[in-house]
Formats: sequence, structure tokens, C-alpha cells
Amino acid sequence: MSNARLSSVRDGNTVIRLLGYAGWLIILVGGAVALVGNPAASGAADETIVVVALTAFFIVLVIRLLLASVLWRNRRAALLALSVGVALWAAGSAMLNAAVPASATEFPSPGEWLFLSSSLAFAAFLVIDASNRSGRAGVAWLDAAIMLGAVAAVAGAVLLTPFVNSFPEGGIPLLVALVFPLIDVALALVVVGQWALSARTWSRSTALLLGGFVLLAVADSSLVLNLSVGTYEFSTLLVLLWGAAFMLIADGAVAPRPPIVSVSRRLPGVFLVTSFIVAILLLLIRPEGLLGWAIGVPAALTLLATGARLAIALRESRQASEAFQMAQTDDLTGLPNRRAVLKTLDDAIVAKQPIGLMLLDLDGFKEVNDTLGHSAGDTLLQLVALRMRESMPPEIELARIGGDEFAILVHDDDELDLLERAQGIRATLLAPAKVDGMDLAMHASLGITIREHGDVRAADMLRRADVAMYEAKVTRSGAQLYDAQRDEFSRQRLRMGEELRRALHKGQVVAWYQPKIDAVTQMVTGMEALVRWDHPERGMIPPMAFLSVARRSGLMHELSEVMAHSAVNDAKKWQRAGLDLNVAINLAPSELLSGKLLPILYDAIDKAGIPSHMITVEVTEDTFLADPERARDVLLDVRRHGLKTSIDDYGTGFSSLAYLRDLPVTELKMDRSFVATVCTDDRSRLIVSSTIDMAHALDLRVVAEGVESAAVSAEVVALGADLLQGYHMSPPMPGDQVEAWTRDWNEQQSLTAPTRSSGTNGYRGSSAS
Repeated sequence: MSNARLSSVRDGNTVIRLLGYAGWLIILVGGAVALVGNPAASGAADETIVVVALTAFFIVLVIRLLLASVLWRNRRAALLALSVGVALWAAGSAMLNAAVPASATEFPSPGEWLFLSSSLAFAAFLVIDASNRSGRAGVAWLDAAIMLGAVAAVAGAVLLTPFVNSFPEGGIPLLVALVFPLIDVALALVVVGQWALSARTWSRSTALLLGGFVLLAVADSSLVLNLSVGTYEFSTLLVLLWGAAFMLIADGAVAPRPPIVSVSRRLPGVFLVTSFIVAILLLLIRPEGLLGWAIGVPAALTLLATGARLAIALRESRQASEAFQMAQTDDLTGLPNRRAVLKTLDDAIVAKQPIGLMLLDLDGFKEVNDTLGHSAGDTLLQLVALRMRESMPPEIELARIGGDEFAILVHDDDELDLLERAQGIRATLLAPAKVDGMDLAMHASLGITIREHGDVRAADMLRRADVAMYEAKVTRSGAQLYDAQRDEFSRQRLRMGEELRRALHKGQVVAWYQPKIDAVTQMVTGMEALVRWDHPERGMIPPMAFLSVARRSGLMHELSEVMAHSAVNDAKKWQRAGLDLNVAINLAPSELLSGKLLPILYDAIDKAGIPSHMITVEVTEDTFLADPERARDVLLDVRRHGLKTSIDDYGTGFSSLAYLRDLPVTELKMDRSFVATVCTDDRSRLIVSSTIDMAHALDLRVVAEGVESAAVSAEVVALGADLLQGYHMSPPMPGDQVEAWTRDWNEQQSLTAPTRSSGTNGYRGSSAS
């Protein structure tokens, strides 16, 4: 808005305020004259004074409203409608007082049509003034109807009953005498209804409008007195009362209003019941004739609206009860959910009742879910829930609180009995369940706790049960009672999970590398990427200290992604430096089979622009246990993309010859437990020797990891190992040290290593893919 426009608005508001003061001044002066003058005196002079005062008052009033309509364009139509209403009322008043004295005019006069028209204009003002507000639902309209009907019935009884003995036998005069106060009450109720429907906020403007129409109803009620005399009888104070009513309405129309906030309001239940009772009483005691209709019609409407509203209230209550029940039920299993568990525990804690809580977590469920898909995982959860529910008595409450976690609530605090029940549940779940044509036996870990005297909320018991469950997983005991001495360790684990989440985003998780040495040439041929956490306070943290936390916190995918990008980028850097190094990346079975990580790895290789064969994917043997067909498809996809594959920790797991025959594997890594004892244990030496011979027969390379001494190195080389890895050559090192270390090592070997035959170890192509 321009400065000129702002100045014009300010000047206009000033004039509007001054006109308002002028209107009230006319009323005050008229009131003073009426009070100090002689009420019995009447004459042409008095009539002239009244006419002049009324004329000046209405001129001021109309000019004020018209000026406001010019300034406030968004409310122009409403203010113009109010201006027309005031002008019509002034015209009716002028017609009534112009020809002969009002006291000599027969009631009702023809000018009453102008008064009636002005009421219609006032109604138009209220409707237009709120017409841009958003509508409300049927319930809000019923609430408004109840409020309007009840107040209209009561108002009709209060305002009109005192004059019941003055009513003649019907006719037009009776209708006129009744219609105007009832219209005024209706207009006041429209204001109230608009507030109930949130079409108006409760503000100074709303209060002034309501007060103005109520005062107008009081003044118009005096028309009933005219029925007994048949002419108009107006006192000066009554005229001033009408003037005050119009000034309040005008003040409300031009008063600034706060913005409408769209909030649905509902009448309180006590108001609904009270309205219902009042409507019945009014219908029972209503008089005969037109007054009875004036009271009975709104009372009957109130009864109908209240009945409909009570029916809706009952329906809403039933729906709320059903919604509450659904909010406490798990959609997948139909068992109670976490909310229900918290409520039961809180109730028991408040009542100080004995209660035990067992928290159950399915071991390895994530691998099943990632390998077989979420649909199979959901089916397994449903089977687990059904099996547990059928195996337990009905008084024991079973709930699913999220993921693969279940809660069992027993109204007993005997810890030995709870421990026995937990072992029974584990035995129940061990029976194979057929999912997608596969028989799966689910192992479970349970943490057990009971209500303690210091408990104040359910969360305390859930936390203790979670601590005990984690201990059951770590110790592989299956079920564990809560031990306060281990609680601090659990707190550290939870803190470490949050710290690791932040560390992944801050670049604190880094890749270190351990060299792989060619057994024949003793040259560096590759590096294995090993994860480290460069903690700002605790220094470099090895993987064994945080990998389990990463798995439990759901961070393995993000951690594997970070390692994949680091390994690919470092391989590219070393290639540019002239080093031909293969980089091995360890992938957890769940991450490999999920199908989410490999596309990320392929994309990183493409963007780096390095040959795919520079990257080796290392997997453990348990990758092939859950779903061999899926594992085969994944490894074939890895081979199609040109990457190499290696079986890590070979000999400690399933060690099936079938997957060595069927899967596209290029390398075996003998587990360090066999390699480290190859010089001291004949069985270990036999296992290593036979594995090397078998691998070479299948055209596979063999990596001996865990080479910690020169003696072990010489022995595994003599047995035919192709690659060596261990602390005897080098411990893991940061990525920025790899290039210098590799050059130094290769230079020393080229100077000191004896000449070797390429076929010494009995395996051709030890550097082949």
C-alpha cells in the first residue's frame, strides 16, 4: 500500500471515530434533556426537537457507515447493507413523525414496512459480513441450531410473557407487535451462531453487535404496549434506547476485528442436556395463541436438533471406543501393541500389583526378512504370534511392540517361574515353520524383569527388559534375568549406537587396509578394506567393539555403503599412482542378499572409472545358508559385473562342497584359527593342506590369513597357499600410508627375494582372476 493510501486510511479512521463520538454526544445530550425537562410537557417544540435530533443522529450514522465502506473494500458490501438498513429505519421513523404526532397515529402505521425492510437489511449485513468464512460440518450446524432455538424460546418467554394480558384477539397489530422483538432476538442469535460456527471470533466487534441487537429487542418490545391503546406511545428515553442500540451496532460494524481462526467448537454436554430439558418445560407450560407459537416453534426445533446431536454424540463415542481399541492393536498379528503394553504396565505400577515382563526378540529375523522379502517376514511374524498365543494360558498377555519384538506380561513376580516360562517359549519357537516352501526354526532371546518398588512408569520396566534381552543375545543364553550390574554396559551400548550414527555422517568411520602378499613373488597384490572408527575422544576403535552395535542399531547398510565408497575411491587413487592393487570389501550376508548395496557399489565403480576386477567382494559361509538360490543369483550378478568373489573365514562355517561347485567363487580365505596353528597342530596342517589341494583342483586361489610369524609363512607357502595376509607382513594401516608402504615393500622384495619358479606351488596362474 502506498504512503498516500496509508495517509488516506488514517485520516478516514479519524473521521469515523469523530462521527462515533458525535453520535454518542447526541444521545447523551438527548438523555440529559429528557432527565432535566418536564416529562408531562408536550407540544410542537418537543416534537420538533425529537425530529431534528433523530435526523441529525441518523445522518451522522449513515455517513459513518458509508465512509467505512469506502475505506474497507473487503467489507464494503456488508457495510453498505447496514447503511441501507439504518436509512430505511430512519425513513420509517421520519414517516411516523412527519404528518401528525406519533401519539395520534394508529398502530400499526404504513411506515412499519420500512422498519421490516430495515430488519431484512440488518440480516443481510450479518450474512454478508461472515459469508467469506469457511463452512463447518453438520455437527457444528446442529450445535448452532440448538443454541439459537433454546435462546429464542427462552427469549420469547421472557420478553413477551409479561404482556400476555395486553394482547387483543389476534390480528395485524398483534403480529406487528411480536415480529419486531423476535426478529431482533433472531439477529442477536445469528451473531451467536456465527461465533459457534467459527465464522466470527469472540472480540469487541462481536460483543458490540450482540449487545446492539439485544438492546434493539428490548426497545422494540415496547411495541406490545401500543396494543392496549391502539396508537403509538413513545417516550424520549425509549427513543434514546433505540439510538444507543444503533450506535452499538455501528460501533461493532466498524470496529477492527482479529483474523478468523478456523477452529471447530462443540457445545459441552451439559448445555445439550439443559437445552433439552428447557425445551420440554417450555412446550409444557406454553400459553395458547400466537405467543404459544412464538415459544413453541423454537422449543420444538431445539428438541429435534438436540435429539439429532445426542444421536451423533453416541455414534462418535462408539467410534472413539473402536478407534481406541484399534490404536491398541497391532495390525499384522492382531495382538495388543506397544500402547496396550504401556497401559497395562502403568496400571500395575499405580496399583502396586505384582507383574513380570518378558521382552522377546527373534534372532536372525533381519536376515530372513532381507533374504526372503518382507512378505515372508510378515508371514513368519504371524506364525510366531499364533504359536506363542496358543502355547500360553489366556491370563498371560502377549503383545507385539514393534518389528520382531514381542512382550509377554505375566501377573506374577516369581523370577524363577518367569525364567522357566521363557525357556518354554523358546522351545515352542524352535519347531520348524514353513515359510515360502522353506522350513525355518526361529531362535529367540528373552529379557525378563519384574515390577520394582521404585518404578514410576512403564518405560522403566521396558528398559530393564531390553537390557536383559541384549545380555541374552550376547551370552547366547536364550533367556536372561535383569542384572543391575550389567545395566551400565547397556547404557554405554545405547550411547555408542547414537554416537556411531553421528560418526557415519561426520566422516569418522574410515577404511584401513591390510596387504595381501603373493606367496611366490612376495609382491603386494591387493588390500583388504577393514572398518575403523576414528573416535574424537577414544581414538581408533576396532570393528569388534562396534559392529554388533551397528547391527542392532540398524546401521549396517549405511556403514557398508561408506566402506564401499572408501574402497573404490582409494583403489582409483592407487591406480592413478601406478599401483595395480585389488581391493577386497567385506559384505555382511544381510547386506549382500538384500539387493540394495550392490547397485550402490556398481555405481561407485562406474563413476570412479576403474576396472571391475580391481574389486573383490568377500562373503562369509553363512551367506549361503538362509537362501542358497538367492545367494547364487547374487554372486552370478557380481560375476556378470566383473567383480571377484571370495569366501571369508573358510572352514569355520557350513563348508559345503556343493556351493564351491555351484557358485561363481574365485577365492577361499583359510580361517586364521587353522593357519595360526599350522606349525604346531597336525590336524590344522592337514586341513590347510587338503583345502589348498581341493581349491586348486577347482581353480580357486587360497589366501592364508592370520600369518603371524615367519615360520607360519614358510609352512603355508610350502603347502601351496597363493596369497598371504597377516601381521607378519603388516598390520592394517590408514589409506594414506598404503602407497608409500607398498612401494617400500615391493622394492625390498625385488632386491632380496630369491628367484622363484612360477610353478613352485603347483598352481598355475596365482595372479589370475
